[in-house]
Amino acid sequence: MQFIYHKESKKDFLKIKGELYNYLFKVRRFKKDKTLLFRNLEDGYLYYYKIEDIKKKEALLKKTDEEPKIVLPPKELNLFWCIVDPKTIEKTLPMLNEIGVKKISFLYCDRSQKNFRLNFERFEKILINSSMQCGRSSLMQLDLIKSIDELENKNLAVLDFCEKDETKASLVTDILVGCEGGFSKNEREKLKSYPKIGFKTPLILKSETAVVSVCSKILI
Repeated sequence: MQFIYHKESKKDFLKIKGELYNYLFKVRRFKKDKTLLFRNLEDGYLYYYKIEDIKKKEALLKKTDEEPKIVLPPKELNLFWCIVDPKTIEKTLPMLNEIGVKKISFLYCDRSQKNFRLNFERFEKILINSSMQCGRSSLMQLDLIKSIDELENKNLAVLDFCEKDETKASLVTDILVGCEGGFSKNEREKLKSYPKIGFKTPLILKSETAVVSVCSKILI
């Protein structure tokens, strides 16, 4: 664990309760006078807090220092991901977070199952836990787009089957990845003007494998 998340990190005092209290003082068994590192995942600062008092169900921490420390990849990447099973998304989010994806915009494609509903609150908790482990200093952004028809992005590249990349991966800032089964004929027609990024493999990749692979190819 590189730091502890608390949305009020920055204040002179933090009152720790509930699930976080149980983790810090019953699981990790931190003692009085121990200094812990906190982030709010918004301002890029590390905050140092000393444990002042530990009671039965809550603890009081006092801020002793702070320092600006941004930990992010040198390049930004926005991922447009056609919706797959939310359980698959939940398993993949920590990997995309560690790789350094800035933002994920989920969208329904022709071959997405329309009954899938995304729990953004749960996704955020997964990303917070991942950031505490990998040290990322800001929270990944998430949003939802209705369909490919809403995409009007001059910088967009598309992950698709192609013999060679039509643009350098190092130049890509926005990437679209389809769901299981790939893009429909209608979608391919709409996307034909966008440059393609591909892989040198004859094997069929699951959507999550393709997403992690292409983001790695671009960012690291």
